Amino acid sequence: MRQIITHFTDNDLYTFTCQYYVLKTYPRAEVQYSFIDRNSTCYPEGFAALLQEQVDMMKNVIITEEEIEFLTNKCVFLPLWYFTFLRGYRFNPAEVSIRQDEEGHLSIDVCGKWFSTIMWEMPLLSIISELIHTLNGDIERYNPELERIRAREKASRIFGSGLVLGDMGTRRRLSFAHQEMVVREMTDVYSQGGWTGKFTGTSNVWLAMKYNIGCLGTMSHQLISFEENVSGIFECNYNVMKKFSDVYDGDNGIFLYDCFGDKVFFSNLSKRMAMMYKGLRVDSGNEEEQTEKIIAKYQSLGIDPAGKQVVYSNGLNIERAIEIHKYCAGRVQDSYGVGTFLTCDVTDCKPSNIVIKLVKGRITELREWHDCIKLSCDKGKTLGNPDKCKYLLSVIGD
Repeated sequence: MRQIITHFTDNDLYTFTCQYYVLKTYPRAEVQYSFIDRNSTCYPEGFAALLQEQVDMMKNVIITEEEIEFLTNKCVFLPLWYFTFLRGYRFNPAEVSIRQDEEGHLSIDVCGKWFSTIMWEMPLLSIISELIHTLNGDIERYNPELERIRAREKASRIFGSGLVLGDMGTRRRLSFAHQEMVVREMTDVYSQGGWTGKFTGTSNVWLAMKYNIGCLGTMSHQLISFEENVSGIFECNYNVMKKFSDVYDGDNGIFLYDCFGDKVFFSNLSKRMAMMYKGLRVDSGNEEEQTEKIIAKYQSLGIDPAGKQVVYSNGLNIERAIEIHKYCAGRVQDSYGVGTFLTCDVTDCKPSNIVIKLVKGRITELREWHDCIKLSCDKGKTLGNPDKCKYLLSVIGD
């Protein structure tokens, strides 16, 4: 089968910003990631072998000078030595272990140095998604002109409704070609002007480069999940905020706060950190409730919420984003990151519901392993060792 991932930066920006953070803070850390299919999909016989073939091909995917130039110009918060590191980086298929049981369920673990294994999340997810859509016949049935028209209609609805919105759909896309079409059409519709809304760009670095649009992304849950074993559950958010701010000197100022629920985060959000960060990202829980909690916290610290950005990204479609936008009513600077609804909302196609999450970690190869978990504000997004999840929930309390 043809190679699915052919561009090194066909990956989300937060992969690179998190990788640099790891290099600066935990350069000898080792981790394990695991694949989770929330739909318990039974993949076709031989799927694991096809996936392994794609993984083996990844060792030949290297960064180009064009990609280096784009990152150098757009990501001024990353030092030049980091791009030298990327020139030498090679995907190591030996870090990836793939199994498929008799019923077809897929198991994947990625193990090794954190700064190296961190690169696998997005390629693996997008490969799995495109592979299953290919085998299911979704891509063969795909109607390019129909989906192009639908993409333009969505874009008009988005920008005409005043939404500030970007694409975050790399991981569960129908295919690379479909995501590129969506980004291209949204870029074209927005360029016509006259909109009350704004197209902020895409999290996909290669597509941002090709279409000269904004590149979106700052951090992911894994930084906080790992830090919990270093700092404890009540201090991990604060310490990641401080370390991340130190690494980036105030850039990349949107913090993803829900790794251990909102209570843990808001209980020790200091005024210094609240002022230093541009805003927060809501990735779980009820958006209206989270908005009120965010506003109340900023106000309690003497900070005007209207000057802060809140990015909503929890499995949104356009109608839901419009509802939230109307609810916010200018009380915060609301913006939206939409994924599957843009890149896998295709006629007669069921999107995957897959993730790859950090499950174990240790600071160096000489230290003991610890379970890494995620509690979230949505029970359905709780991931990791069940005993540890139960224990930490009891510690947090209601």
